Amino acid sequence: MYQERAEAEVQGELFKRRRGEIPDAERVLTLQEKLYQKAKQERGYKFYVLYDKMFIPYMLREAWQQVKSNDGSPGVDKVSISDVEQYGVRAYLTELGEELRKQTYQPGAVKRVMIDKENGGERPLGIPTVKDRIAQTVCKMILEPIFEADFADSSYGFRPGRSAKDAMIAIKENLKQGKTEVYDADLSKYFDTIPHDKLQIVLKQRVTDPRILKLINKWLKAPIYEDGQFKSGKGGTGTPQGGVISPLLANVYLHLIDRIVNSASSLFGKLGIEIVRYADDFVLMGRTVPTETVEKLKSLLSRMGLSLNETKTRQINARNESFNFLGFTIRYDNDIKGRSNKYWNIMPSQKSEKKIRGKVGDYLKTHGHYKAKDVAAGLNTIVRGWLNYFEIKGVSYPAMSKRRLRLYLSNSLYRYYNRKSQRKCRLYGQKALEVLVSKYGLIDPSKFAISLVH
Repeated sequence: MYQERAEAEVQGELFKRRRGEIPDAERVLTLQEKLYQKAKQERGYKFYVLYDKMFIPYMLREAWQQVKSNDGSPGVDKVSISDVEQYGVRAYLTELGEELRKQTYQPGAVKRVMIDKENGGERPLGIPTVKDRIAQTVCKMILEPIFEADFADSSYGFRPGRSAKDAMIAIKENLKQGKTEVYDADLSKYFDTIPHDKLQIVLKQRVTDPRILKLINKWLKAPIYEDGQFKSGKGGTGTPQGGVISPLLANVYLHLIDRIVNSASSLFGKLGIEIVRYADDFVLMGRTVPTETVEKLKSLLSRMGLSLNETKTRQINARNESFNFLGFTIRYDNDIKGRSNKYWNIMPSQKSEKKIRGKVGDYLKTHGHYKAKDVAAGLNTIVRGWLNYFEIKGVSYPAMSKRRLRLYLSNSLYRYYNRKSQRKCRLYGQKALEVLVSKYGLIDPSKFAISLVH
């Protein structure tokens, strides 16, 4: 991302500088490019002066814009985005900047809520205050380009310019190359178990500014507010899921695994084993993944203070068994005409299909008095994102899933307007899906295709 940015026209850049019209986002990107290039050119360089960038006004303003665009719930102080706007954004950011400059800034407690998982369980989500989200965003903007210079191509999660689609493209390419032995790893409560002391050691390989390291440590050890009680956050492990900087820290720590697996001189490298990682979800893929490599992986994770969830981790030959990754199911199938030719079929998993149906059903249950055009618009925001995620040109084949989603929409909309029949709804008794598609722009999943070629 940083190295691919086009150069601005020189005269135009100078003109904007003279008039002070360079947008904050442009200034931030320029700073990030400098940090990235320095880190890329000098692999062993350690950044010892970074904290002064934490309270630069344009950094704070750009961080605020990012936090605002993400919206999100208030933290334990109950201060919302709109509250900050009513107070005055400029004054709020000035005060935060002074706290950071004087090093009097102290993060608030993290509000913990439990959210449902697809498998029926729950996982904790930590919600920092708006002030802490702004400060963490500034820190992330400073650190991300430094570590991006080191991160491996096999890592795809929570990185600029990378996505789950790229991970699936890599998986399919590995399979086509005959690397069909798959070790599907599931880390046990990764975000909750990252050891703070070992994470600091990894951070110090690139960042030696003690003020930045101290700031990160404060966020890691912030108290937890849950069920009306404050709990100490000084257990020495974990970074809250929901924290702005948490995904970056998670990638920094797991980069150790990427580096070892990708090393040509390692046991993995000698056997041609590839890793495809999206945050804490990863697979090892090779023509063979022998027991000694699995034991090596477990040993590495143990030394890092991490462990595998043995009940969810499994090793398969993808030619014989399907496996799931990032909401996709990967399966070796006969071609659609029933011939003996086989192909790698990548499609939405059953859980993913169930999840989108649940979202559609919940929307219709809670929007019973909406006009037809508003129903179509609301459903489109749900359906479009799901379809865009699973549609990867030349890689995934979600046609059957799209037809099933269309059928579910048709039946759900029939029931939806049937419930409204006593109010003499115009769509009662009609083919509501077809009407909403033709007159109000509802997306027909079976005819949906992304316009951009990936």
